[in-house]
Amino acid sequence: MKSQKHTSTTSCFALTAISVAYFAVCFVFLAVVLVSCHPDTQPTTNNQQPTTQIPRIPAPDFNSDSAFSFVKAQVDFGPRIPGSKAHSKCADYLISKLKAYKFETILQKGTVETFDKHQYSLKNIIGSFKPDAQSRIMICSHWDTRPWADEDTKNPDKSFESANDGPSGVGVALEIARQINVSQPNIGVDIIFFDMEDYGTSGNNDSWCLGSQFWGKNLHRTNYYANFGILLDMVGGPNAVFAKEKHSVDLAHSAVDKVWKAANDIGYGNYFLPQVKEYVGVDDHIYVNRAGIPCIDIIEYDQASGGFGDYHHTHKDNMSLIDKNTLKAVGQTLLEVIYNEK
Repeated sequence: MKSQKHTSTTSCFALTAISVAYFAVCFVFLAVVLVSCHPDTQPTTNNQQPTTQIPRIPAPDFNSDSAFSFVKAQVDFGPRIPGSKAHSKCADYLISKLKAYKFETILQKGTVETFDKHQYSLKNIIGSFKPDAQSRIMICSHWDTRPWADEDTKNPDKSFESANDGPSGVGVALEIARQINVSQPNIGVDIIFFDMEDYGTSGNNDSWCLGSQFWGKNLHRTNYYANFGILLDMVGGPNAVFAKEKHSVDLAHSAVDKVWKAANDIGYGNYFLPQVKEYVGVDDHIYVNRAGIPCIDIIEYDQASGGFGDYHHTHKDNMSLIDKNTLKAVGQTLLEVIYNEK
């Protein structure tokens, strides 16, 4: 009996030891599970770097009074016909403005021949903000004046002010440059004023846009590239609307979508029509696209004629045509695009 009692006691001790070990294993397992599920206890490695987001800079307020003054300053020189004193003085003015707003500025010169066999020295004016930034947007417009109001029934061989066709786009771009100098976006911005866009003849597409053609073959920086370009042409008329120009949609549809969405988001959808319209034969954006940069054209669409406004290449294109509300709609939309680009 003594031996039986000893055996029973040993069994109890063995069972107790097994139970303690079992619960110990369960406790350790539970602790491991709890630790592994807690996000704050995740181990880090040297390869894991904390991600930093560049804070978004709000788009500044586009000043339409300032843009209007830039348009008027150009017109006050007189018609900016290539080879004229007004042309030369306006070039100096545009260069001085871009430099004043801390844009790295280049005067690109070249000799071109017009359809009527005249040779001219063209002047493309290029300003760059953050010229070494990889992510960048191009804003462009032409700054020359057509030598004749040849679509007018009165004095078609005479020069005209050409306030909307040229200066309105340049005025918007200069106000954008001024705002960038005050509140710098995270990306690079190039502003290009093309010369000799308007010295062409009907039926010969390549007789137009001589400045952008020259630039496309002689880029101002080796391997220059931008995310996309935006051409401004006739962007100051009263009650103007801008259709989605067909070449722009075909060649750079994502940029069209981005600009039109921005306009709608900030309340200017009544200026930027959703319809795609084919009403531009050739413009500077065609040659920018040929240079490998997707570029769109913001250009007034006349809903009555299905083309340009009746002021186009006539004496009606003067300062009385320029509407600050239209300048604001276009300029504010572009600032929204620039300051949201990454």
